[in-house]
Amino acid sequence: MLRTERLTVRFGGLLALDNVDFAIARGEIRAIIGPNGAGKSTFFNCLTGVLRPSSGRILFRGEDITGLSPNRISQKG
Repeated sequence: MLRTERLTVRFGGLLALDNVDFAIARGEIRAIIGPNGAGKSTFFNCLTGVLRPSSGRILFRGEDITGLSPNRISQKG
């Protein structure tokens, strides 16, 4: 399972993600939709380790992967 808890990203004074809670289980299919500038790319960049969130956690299979490098995250599966 992949889960976020209160994921927040700030770029200076701009709040890009605000306390996002998200969960997806193995085999599930979800879509992330929204207008330009809604935070979709920022969200995925956090999940993949490209961006470090300002606060909150990202858990993969129960392990906290928040702030790990993209390489380390890809090694997790």
